[in-house]
Amino acid sequence: MSDMCNVIREKLFELRDEEYKAFHAKLIPTVNKENIIGVRTPVLRKYAKEMSKHPQIGEFLEELPHQYYDENNLHGFIIELYKDYEKCLEAIENFLPYVDNWATCDMLAPKVFGRHTGELLEQIHKWIASEDTYTIRFAINMLMRFYLDEEFSPKYLELVAGVKSEEYYVKMVIAWYFATALAKQYDIVLPYLEQKKLEAWTHNKTIQKACESYRITAEQKAYLRSLKENLRR
Repeated sequence: MSDMCNVIREKLFELRDEEYKAFHAKLIPTVNKENIIGVRTPVLRKYAKEMSKHPQIGEFLEELPHQYYDENNLHGFIIELYKDYEKCLEAIENFLPYVDNWATCDMLAPKVFGRHTGELLEQIHKWIASEDTYTIRFAINMLMRFYLDEEFSPKYLELVAGVKSEEYYVKMVIAWYFATALAKQYDIVLPYLEQKKLEAWTHNKTIQKACESYRITAEQKAYLRSLKENLRR
């Protein structure tokens, strides 16, 4: 392990919060508790901003896989700060194969991508066709973040609905995507539920998540509940 990586790891252990570690470990069951240091997210983001300017930070970013969950999140937060689209995309491509949990995946949201939505679509199509759980999830996250408002097109609904996976964290993000889409593009998204275009579990989870949203009206929620499917146990 490089000197830079040692310095960063030592600092992360200095910043740890044992209570936060115990609480957060319950939220990410796919990560071994022993691989969680326990640095709170705002503290980690502040440290990422500081370290992003370090001349040797490349040593840390190149040394994959990281051992600790917090190191992965730090890695992601540093990438998010890149202002050059091509540099950021390359860094994301290098990092995605090592993302091993929903939290690290969902924290990845480079702002520069929002200024290159046309170019990003090509990458999204590639990522969503991956066989890797968190690469697929990241692709859907990007569609949810950047393509539900001014950049929206019904073809993106088809793209997400076309994902076939039994992975819980893929099914969940599909439901989250459609629930968010309902809040922003209700009339266009509704037929996907009326015509039951989603797998049954995802269909019901979408309705559940939509009904938890303050952006969905009480009348809309009542109708959505009427569309729930009865699932056989």
